[in-house]
Amino acid sequence: MSERQDQIRIIQETVAGKEITFAHVIGGPAPIIYQKLGLNPSIDYGSSAIGIMNLTPPESAVIAADIAVKSGDVYLGFADRFTGTMIVSGDIADVNAALTEVVDYFRDEMGYVVCRITKR
Repeated sequence: MSERQDQIRIIQETVAGKEITFAHVIGGPAPIIYQKLGLNPSIDYGSSAIGIMNLTPPESAVIAADIAVKSGDVYLGFADRFTGTMIVSGDIADVNAALTEVVDYFRDEMGYVVCRITKR
């Protein structure tokens, strides 16, 4: 057998489902993270948080952003309909409330499979 015949080729594809694949709250992040992400710099870093979420299909990030900003006093840093990523910042309680509201709505009203919200 030749070397070429012994090789296995693996092709991986992602199929867009209706799911939230990642939801995380970073409590009390370092100010440099705010600066590098272009987030609201006029925040009290001691009681602040950043919430990050990834959704599929990617257009879901627009709906998630709308829900998040209406559910708490959060600053929308990023919502990309091409990658499905949403980033919000604000006080820890507001960021927690915003991500919880998004996860609950997508699960209960839109039938998405959702992950749990992790925190650090």
